[in-house]
Amino acid sequence: MAPDAIAPLLTSDGWELLNSLGPYDERDAFKVNDTLRRAGHSPELVSAVLTQSRLRTRAESKFGEFARQMLFTQTGLEQATRLNVAAQHAHRFAAAGIHHVADLGCGLGADSLAMSSLNIQVTAVEQDETTAACATLNLMPFPSATVIQADALAVDLAGVDGVWLDPARRSTTTSGTTRLFDPEAFSPPLSFAESLAGRGLAVGVKMGPGIPHESLPAGCEAQWVSVDGDVVEAALWFNALARDGICRSALVISKQGTAEMTSPLPYAPGAQDVAIGSAAGYIYEPDGAVIRAGLVADLARTLGGHLLDEHIAYICAPKLVDTPFARAYRVLEVKPYNVKALKTWIRQNRIGVLEIKKRGTAVTPEELRKQLLTGSGKGPNKATLILTRVGENRIAIVVEPLTPRPPN
Repeated sequence: MAPDAIAPLLTSDGWELLNSLGPYDERDAFKVNDTLRRAGHSPELVSAVLTQSRLRTRAESKFGEFARQMLFTQTGLEQATRLNVAAQHAHRFAAAGIHHVADLGCGLGADSLAMSSLNIQVTAVEQDETTAACATLNLMPFPSATVIQADALAVDLAGVDGVWLDPARRSTTTSGTTRLFDPEAFSPPLSFAESLAGRGLAVGVKMGPGIPHESLPAGCEAQWVSVDGDVVEAALWFNALARDGICRSALVISKQGTAEMTSPLPYAPGAQDVAIGSAAGYIYEPDGAVIRAGLVADLARTLGGHLLDEHIAYICAPKLVDTPFARAYRVLEVKPYNVKALKTWIRQNRIGVLEIKKRGTAVTPEELRKQLLTGSGKGPNKATLILTRVGENRIAIVVEPLTPRPPN
């Protein structure tokens, strides 16, 4: 987004007009555009307020009511930390007694906002001119926050005792953006964070959740975070921010609250140390953060269960256990995976709504659902199938989804 795209909003009249608009609705956009133009507002201002109104409405899922008083860019919003996750970061710095944090690559300022709300002094650094302008406005309510437009690699860190980095993980060209997977291709690279940690600074780094365990630097704590079932990041913590006795963890944030699984040991692919067994009783689908953190076997032990296959993240257990780390299903029937037989079963049971979940198989649920329901008569019943494999055999497990908490 070019700087002149938000310039019309940085006046009292532009800001007042933006804040006078209600939630953005695409169906009303043309009408609102016409009304504002007829009222004498310039095309540039009308375009700017409608763009921001749309972004603010989208941003409510990440920022809640704070979004109504913020400025956004499209790219910045896509990459911004959710406010409830930023709060977790901020509390980590506060608990470590950090007083002054440099937020290098602050983007729109989500993490700086959360840290400033805990009275931590923040120097927020952003290289992009438009994004830095948005961050400046977003952080105006916090006198302890200062925004600097600069290259994160060139900032003087004198007086800073903590650093937070959210490296850019995409490259931008005239043809669009491309996701980067090599941590050394990020901006700044992971090695830069390691060099800061080597100076004794308390360093936290936001990484993509797909970072391989073998790419994790030695001596850091790695925490995978999910929000309402979506894995949103892997945060790496160094020095004072790393907790004693914890090497990796899964933090699960949901409407029910926050829960965490931890391990004192690095992930070792061949050392799961958990039994393999059949599909019976209850089947558990671990949260994505648990899977990414390599804690599936640990979860299986806490559930008193076993894996269906050592390479697939489905757990079976004889009892229903209340856990925030997995979704539970009651096993009703186990069938060989056979499309023709499944289609007959669908028709005989008058199933018209079918949920398909899968792991360890190349089946596309949407295509299979259409194939199974075609010609079934669209019956009144619902069903859920879990498709997976046990060794070389593919199976279809008929299950009943259960609520998060088991019955008394």
